[in-house]
Amino acid sequence: MMEETGIVTKTEGIMAKVAVQKRGTCEGCGARGVCETTEGGMEIDALNPVQAKVGQTVKVSIKPSTYLKGTMLVYGIPLTALIAGAIIGKNIGETYMKETGSDLIAAIAGFGALIISFFGIKIWTRKAETKTEYKPVIEEIIKE
Repeated sequence: MMEETGIVTKTEGIMAKVAVQKRGTCEGCGARGVCETTEGGMEIDALNPVQAKVGQTVKVSIKPSTYLKGTMLVYGIPLTALIAGAIIGKNIGETYMKETGSDLIAAIAGFGALIISFFGIKIWTRKAETKTEYKPVIEEIIKE
C-alpha cells in the first residue's frame, strides 16, 4: 500500500484536501489526476472516513491495485498502441503503398496510435476521477 503523511487543508463533506510533500516519483504516477501541485508540494483529494479536521496531520493511503492500474494506464497502453500502430502501418505500407516505403507508414501509424491513446487515457482519467474507488483514503489521524 502506498502511504503518505500530510496536513489537512480543507474539508468538504466526505472529502478532504491533504497537503503532502512532492516526490520525484510523482512525475510518472498513474494517480496524478487526484493531485494538485502547490508551492510546498501537492494537495491530494482524499476520502475522509476518520473525519479529520483542518490542520491535523494524517496518514493517506492508495490501494496497490489503483496504483498498478494507473501505472499500466500511463506506461502500458501508450507503449502497446505505439507498437501495434507500427506493426499495422508496416503491413499496410508493404501491401498497399509500396512506392512510399513501409517504414515511413509504420512510423506515422505508430505515432498516430500513440497520440490517439493519450486522448483515450485523458477521457478515461476524467471519468475515473469521479469514482470513489480510485481515490486515496485518510486512514488515521497522526497528530491533532
